[in-house]
Amino acid sequence: MQAIPSILTIAGSDSGGGAGIQADLKTIHAHGCYGLSVITALTAQNTQGVTGIHAPPAEFVAKQLETVLADIDVAAAKTGMLFSAEIIRAVAWGLRDAAFPLVVDPVCVAQSGDQLLQDSAVSAMKTHIFSRATLLTPNIPEAELFSGLKIESSRDVFAAMRALLALGPKAVLIKGGHMREGEQVTDWLGLPDGEIVSLPMPRVGGESRHGTGCTLSAAIASNLGLGLSMEDAVRHAQEFLNAAIRESFPVGKGSGPVNHLVRGEWGRG
Repeated sequence: MQAIPSILTIAGSDSGGGAGIQADLKTIHAHGCYGLSVITALTAQNTQGVTGIHAPPAEFVAKQLETVLADIDVAAAKTGMLFSAEIIRAVAWGLRDAAFPLVVDPVCVAQSGDQLLQDSAVSAMKTHIFSRATLLTPNIPEAELFSGLKIESSRDVFAAMRALLALGPKAVLIKGGHMREGEQVTDWLGLPDGEIVSLPMPRVGGESRHGTGCTLSAAIASNLGLGLSMEDAVRHAQEFLNAAIRESFPVGKGSGPVNHLVRGEWGRG
């Protein structure tokens, strides 16, 4: 039997099931991988919004991470909601000797607009996590926040890309879903050699977009764990997310989840 890669997600729990740890584990499984988790926060959440956040002590987050890494060979990992500066520092310390690829999704705000990162954690994220990232995956508002630049055109994207790469990640994927480009959505991948690759995909309509960032980053981490190159890992993850949005179904009264059960060439199951 071919070995099944173990993929680690370090993120918050979404009680509505569409984002966070829940979306990550579903995505990892859809790619034929085995999912591991370190939970950084509990959210009281549904498709309409976040009504409460409870974060465990940073020491317990560190204990989860230490315990998982002491026993299981991790092929790749991703981070999502890290919530506080204390948790960010704990995670960074726990990953100090990690040799596997790390995808950092710098989650700041939920799809509903609710804040998921404390203000004091922004500088901690840049200082302690970005330099450990194999790939950083901000959307446009997150790229603006962390680069300090306004993004309104592709030229602005390239300037922000250079600013983000200067913070230490080996590669950066700026997701273009917030930019209006007609029938296409373009993501931009900044590679370690300085090349910036434009990655357009057809724009998919519908309201079920909860957890898209979590799903994309988990898919990229799974693909890296499966041995794909960075560009191929991102392209396959885009295809998975595009299909998952296209095949989404309504859940609840707000922005529903994408369909993590969608199947295609990206999965092994």
